[in-house]
Amino acid sequence: MILSLDPLPMRGPELGVHADDIETPDVEQETKQEVLENKDVIVQRVHIDGLGRTKEDYLTYEIADVFRAKNLIDVMKRAHKARQNLLRLGIFRQVEVVIDTSQGVDALPNGLDVTFEVTELRRMTGSYNTMVGNNEGSMVLGLKLPNVFGQAEKLTFQFSYGTKETSYGLSFFKPQPGHFERNFAVNLYKVTGQFPWSSLRETDRGVSTEFSFPLWKTNHTLKWEGVWRELGCLARTASFAVREESGHSLKSSLSHAMVIDTRNSTILPRRGALLKINQELAGYTGGDASFLKEDFEIQFNRRLFWDSVLSTSLWGGCLLPIGDKPTCIADRFYLGGPTSVRGFSMYSIGPQSEGDYLGGEMYWAGGVHLYTPLPFRPGKGGFGDLFRTHFFLNAGNLCNLNYGDGPQAHLRKLAECIRWSYGAGIVLRLGNIARLELNYCIPMGVQRGDR
Repeated sequence: MILSLDPLPMRGPELGVHADDIETPDVEQETKQEVLENKDVIVQRVHIDGLGRTKEDYLTYEIADVFRAKNLIDVMKRAHKARQNLLRLGIFRQVEVVIDTSQGVDALPNGLDVTFEVTELRRMTGSYNTMVGNNEGSMVLGLKLPNVFGQAEKLTFQFSYGTKETSYGLSFFKPQPGHFERNFAVNLYKVTGQFPWSSLRETDRGVSTEFSFPLWKTNHTLKWEGVWRELGCLARTASFAVREESGHSLKSSLSHAMVIDTRNSTILPRRGALLKINQELAGYTGGDASFLKEDFEIQFNRRLFWDSVLSTSLWGGCLLPIGDKPTCIADRFYLGGPTSVRGFSMYSIGPQSEGDYLGGEMYWAGGVHLYTPLPFRPGKGGFGDLFRTHFFLNAGNLCNLNYGDGPQAHLRKLAECIRWSYGAGIVLRLGNIARLELNYCIPMGVQRGDR
């Protein structure tokens, strides 16, 4: 008896005695089928066929749970989970599972053999694409070496050549055997960004190391980053405040991120919650930037009647300089635009000088969103389900700290002159990558200098 498991079927094949089998003289086979269906089984052997450069002992952690199965259905479930674990490693193009009765002199009457037939990825894969955006076109070349040393390591190189800037990044990823969520990564990069709302151009050259691990129901990331930052003016009309920020600086920081994510989707979730907390401390490991930065994000999603979804979210953050040196424009918070307060131009809320927005050291933003199906449900069950009607209310504020005042004065400052907006529109979900919004926004609480 051989069972194929790709993927796990909702209903397995009938393994009992059929009416058509009554005249079959093979009594031994009939008896074995009854044993497999009605009694406990033992997984005697697990094979992995198709391995080349992958080390078999590394995969033992991913498939060990199959040996604990007690009956046929349990074997199928655990084998399916092991298959998903192998695919998650990112080193196999295809994984198939075959379950068969044990053969040989030591085969037990209720023994099973489970075989994983794998197809490894090539030693080197590449990608090529072009991107157009922000009045710039760029060509992106990618090179990936999966499973470099046979234990699911990954070496990735990406090079971007644009009409204005050139960037690159080299990263090495190493998971812990048996615990893929617990991994270590090293990154070497050069990234150039243009920020027209601040008339600022920033080039970062740096290296970072990070360690990610789960803890109970949370995921944590510890990171050290050392980056040489070069700030310059994007245009001759840049304000004097931006020109003062121009020059070179060195930032060395330690950061920690904690995430709890129970959402069913990151693009248009229908249920679940998200909690994200970040802390960054710069200056104690070197460099000329010294600050403590804290920010958080909270989101709740609840499914309502008529297939509608209510989503609420809240963000906030605070940047505290350490020492007498003021904070850098590259480290401050920015607010405004479709990702925070709709109806305002991108990052065009808060302190500004001669039309250039300088960011703030303290902010908050929140939103309430109602997503409903399209009226009359055109294209229901197909393309129409990618669209949702969107009603929203957003609010937020951004300011700098007055270090002579206390926390209560800072909170009062954030509660004054709140910017908010409301409106409606259409949302299109582009797979699990992004979403496209077409909204009609009415901005309220606009202050002088806001755009």
